[in-house]
Amino acid sequence: MRRREFIAALGGAAAWPVVARAQQPATAVPVVGFLHPGFPDSGSPIFDALRGRLREVGYVEGETVKIEARWARGKPDILPQLAQELVQLRAAVLVATARPSIEAARAATTKLPIVATDLESDPVASGYVTSLARPGGNLTGTFLDAPTLCGKWLQQIGEIVPNVTKIAVLWDATTGTYQLDAIKAAARGKLIEPLVMEFRDDAGLETALELGLNQGPQAVIQLGSPLIRQAGPRVAAILLTRHIPATSQFRTFPDGGGLMSFGPDLIQLYRGVGLHISKILHGTSPADLPIERPTRFELVINVKTANALGVTVPHSLLAAADEVIE
Repeated sequence: MRRREFIAALGGAAAWPVVARAQQPATAVPVVGFLHPGFPDSGSPIFDALRGRLREVGYVEGETVKIEARWARGKPDILPQLAQELVQLRAAVLVATARPSIEAARAATTKLPIVATDLESDPVASGYVTSLARPGGNLTGTFLDAPTLCGKWLQQIGEIVPNVTKIAVLWDATTGTYQLDAIKAAARGKLIEPLVMEFRDDAGLETALELGLNQGPQAVIQLGSPLIRQAGPRVAAILLTRHIPATSQFRTFPDGGGLMSFGPDLIQLYRGVGLHISKILHGTSPADLPIERPTRFELVINVKTANALGVTVPHSLLAAADEVIE
C-alpha cells in the first residue's frame, strides 16, 4: 500500500469496520494484450511511444494499466496460440501488429476490441471492417495506403539508379498480397517486372534474399513487414557486401547501414495506437472509431552507404530528406 492510501485508510478507520475493509476487492487494472510476429521489442522507441501516449491520458503501466506482450519471435505460425493466451488473460483490448497477428486475434475473439496496426493490408478488402469511417465490428486501428507508397519507392530508387530495369522485391508472404500487387502494378507502368524474393518467417528471410540477389538485380525494394523492420541491419549488411542499392519502409534499414528508407513515422503511429486504446478503455466501441491512415512520413538517406555503394544521390532527393546520415 502506498503511503497516501495508508494514511487515508487510517483516517477512515472509525467509519469502516476492519473486517469490511479487508473484504473490499482491489480495483481491477485493465490488461492490454500486445501481439507481434517478431522479436521482443519492448525497449524500442516505438514501444516507448505507445507507453508514453497511454501515460499522457492517465494509463500508467504497472499502476493503472498492465501491458501483456506476446512475441512470436519470427515464427508467425504460433500467433494463434499467443492470441488465445491473451484472451484467457481477459485482456480489455488486443493490439495486433501486422496481418498475421490480426488474423490470429480475429480468430481468437469476436467480442474483445482489437486495435490493429497494419502497413500491409486493405482493411475493407480483407473483410476486417465494413468501411474506413465506420468499421462496424470489434476492430479498428491504422492501415496504410500501399499503392501510393509503392510508387514513391520506385520513383526514389529510379533517381539513384537511372534506367533501372531489374528490381528485386523482398516480400513477407504472411502479410498478404496487397503490397505485392501494388508494387507489381507500379513497376509495370515503368516497364519493370520485379523479381519476388518470398519468405514466411525469420528463418527464411536471409535465404530468400540471397537466392534473389544471385539473379543479379540492380536494386532491391523491401515491402512492409515487422520482420523486415527488425531485420534492417542484417539486410543492410548483406546488400552492402553485394554492392546493391535498396530502399525500405523502415528507418531501421538506413540506421543500420542501408541506403535509404521512406515510410510512416512509427513513433507517431504508435502514439495514435495509445490514443485508440485509451478511448476503448473509456468505453468507446471500436465500431465507432474510424480507421486511420499514417499522416507523417519520413525519408532517411545514408550518404555514407551511398558512397560505399558507388551511387550518387541527387541533390533534389537529399533536399527532400528528413534526415541525412553522413
